[in-house]
Amino acid sequence: MEQFRNAGDKATLVKITVLRGNNLRGNKAESILNYVRAEFNGIFLGDSQKLDAAVDQGVDYNFTCSFECSDAAHTLDDMAHKPVILTVIEVLPKEKKQKEEKTAVIGQAIPSLNVTVCVPEPLLSGVQLSESNLLKVTVETAYSVPEVWNPVSGSGPPSSYVAALQVPLTAEKEQVLMFSNGLLKVGGESEPMGRLRKWPLGPLLAPGAQFIPGVSMEGDPIEMEDGDLTSIEDRDFRNEAEANKKRVSWDTERRCFLDADGAACLTRRIAESRLWPVEVMRSPQVGATKGGKAGKDKGMYADSRTYIIIEIALEKSLVPKRSPEELAKRVMELIPPRAPLPRRPAGAERAVQEYQAQIASVADQVLEQYQQLFGPAFLPGVKPLDPTSQEQRKTKLLGELNYSGKYFAFKEQIKYSVVRIVREKMLRTEAFSDPEQLQAFLSQLYVFLVDEMHVALNKGRSNPVSELGLFVMVLPLQQLTRDRSHPAHWFDYGVLYMLTDDYQKAEECFHYAVSMEQTHLPSLLMCGILAEMGGRLEEAETFFEGATCVDPANVVAWTLFALAQELLCPEGGLSSSYHLALARLQLLRAEYGSAESSLKEALNDSFQDPDVWVLFGHIHHLTGEFGKAQECYERTLDFVTDATDTHPIYLRLGSIYLQEGEFQRAKTTYLRACKSSPSCLTWLGLGIACYRLGELTEAEDALTEANILNNGNAEVWGYLSLVCLQTGRRPEAEQSYKYALKLNLQKEAVLHEIKALQDRVGFGNPCF
Repeated sequence: MEQFRNAGDKATLVKITVLRGNNLRGNKAESILNYVRAEFNGIFLGDSQKLDAAVDQGVDYNFTCSFECSDAAHTLDDMAHKPVILTVIEVLPKEKKQKEEKTAVIGQAIPSLNVTVCVPEPLLSGVQLSESNLLKVTVETAYSVPEVWNPVSGSGPPSSYVAALQVPLTAEKEQVLMFSNGLLKVGGESEPMGRLRKWPLGPLLAPGAQFIPGVSMEGDPIEMEDGDLTSIEDRDFRNEAEANKKRVSWDTERRCFLDADGAACLTRRIAESRLWPVEVMRSPQVGATKGGKAGKDKGMYADSRTYIIIEIALEKSLVPKRSPEELAKRVMELIPPRAPLPRRPAGAERAVQEYQAQIASVADQVLEQYQQLFGPAFLPGVKPLDPTSQEQRKTKLLGELNYSGKYFAFKEQIKYSVVRIVREKMLRTEAFSDPEQLQAFLSQLYVFLVDEMHVALNKGRSNPVSELGLFVMVLPLQQLTRDRSHPAHWFDYGVLYMLTDDYQKAEECFHYAVSMEQTHLPSLLMCGILAEMGGRLEEAETFFEGATCVDPANVVAWTLFALAQELLCPEGGLSSSYHLALARLQLLRAEYGSAESSLKEALNDSFQDPDVWVLFGHIHHLTGEFGKAQECYERTLDFVTDATDTHPIYLRLGSIYLQEGEFQRAKTTYLRACKSSPSCLTWLGLGIACYRLGELTEAEDALTEANILNNGNAEVWGYLSLVCLQTGRRPEAEQSYKYALKLNLQKEAVLHEIKALQDRVGFGNPCF
């Protein structure tokens, strides 16, 4: 990697020239004897010559000073967060018997100064500049701090308040960012908006000069925050804390220069952990305590629900983003834009209009027939039919159309319109002798006739199920026939193909929509999804990144873009995450063999990923191989890192233990489930295990918890009845049994066990 030009012994001279001062005002005299003093990073750089200036007039200093920027002294990080301090100083007249002249500070950054800064060569090369970054960390306010913290004025010793966090400036160097001089405030009013941010240097500056020019803090809505206490339930607490509770305010911005290695290190840290440690400290000020050590804080922060607001911003994104122009060009390469359809003679236009009218008329009639058979179609909020029900309705509708003769009439109407389009628009009246010409002709015809129905008719093929598929797609087809130039209509048509699992046709529709409008966001996203489903991940990444440029605030686009990047290995190709996601999809589709193959691919890249073994366990469990499922689940729970979702693991593993009679292991497993994510089923499993172990009190407690979470579970009532029968409680046993029957208990083994125990003890059945 290219080294910085100022690395090692080589240093670059930074020259600062103060040209002129304006609007100077002294203490008393009409003229002011003054000079400029320059400092940087705690080092005195020099004074200008002393010059007279009239009040409120300007003075030409033409004063030049310099410092060396290097890794040894004044570093690039120093330059990022430490300002050059220019102080205008007035020389006061000498009084009698005064040996030395007195001075007074007119101001730091308050007078208007004309200043130039130059270097003989750039501090960073073009490559270094593009690979480095500027990190800005602003610590604003800690709210709802512990009540034991010192009040603004009180009997206790004053304290200082410090916040600190670490950031990597280079691959080897960690920088601790210290935000000191926090100001403790009592409640009573909210912090004002638009307040200025401070330099992190505080006491080194004159009063009023600690603020960074032109940089203020504007309050963002809670919805824009990333962190805790952002839900609707937390709003009242936040409002109360930010208006009335004690808080510590810093309002300080620290800027950090990150070289290429530091930026890469920060990127890696963010990927490895979503949490970044921040330390907030209170300590007695120096000299405030006498005769002993300072006591420890007895307030920590959880009881007070203390929270701190920190803004972290970067000058440019850590992950390089392709320009909108580059993305648009890439999308155009994948889906070339279509030229507007040329104007045709009037006869052709009439033929197309007649065809569109015929399609709309047929669609309306088919919709009417459909509603007569099955009731209203396309009701809002109603879930789509499953494929089996769709096929059944399609077959019934086709039979009704055939029986009434409407199917043949519809076909002849559309066929007549197709012939007119061929004659008028395609200027074709004779048969084709060349197969390539025929194929080209059919491709052109497809654009106007929308789908395979019309291609099938022109080939002399009669496929009623295929043709009926077009009839059932009523609403999008009506829109499409009325306006073929609108990408949204093609998008709707593609969605219908997605519902019938015809992904190839769906992708053609979405591509057609993008070719008409390169910035059509829904179609870009669907093109990316289908490319990802087809294993073309780099192509999918292009579509998703293009979508983020079309709408930079679109959460779905950014989520899919991040997912596509995650599924790609850094070296290229498919990552284990991709194979794992594919296995989940195949598992949902009951394609167990394919899912197992995908998991084996994932296992090659990530042998220690617990989620891989979880899915292996689910496959074995769903296929009835409970022994293998048990091995996979136990292996998953032995990992140091938990699986993404442990709840189904505990439930299924506990169920296997119960089936095998390993009741103690079942109890332990269900206990872990109740601690991590309690539900009716986890408490029921625990209750069954305790009952089988003869621990009737624990069993009843667990079953009661299950009943509280869901009093409609018949099996819970069944086992409660068993417990009551065992403990001799007649009314409860009978009542629980009646509830189990009312809720239609399906477990035959449990019913037989209850009846056998009722016969043995002589109660518990209302029929006795």
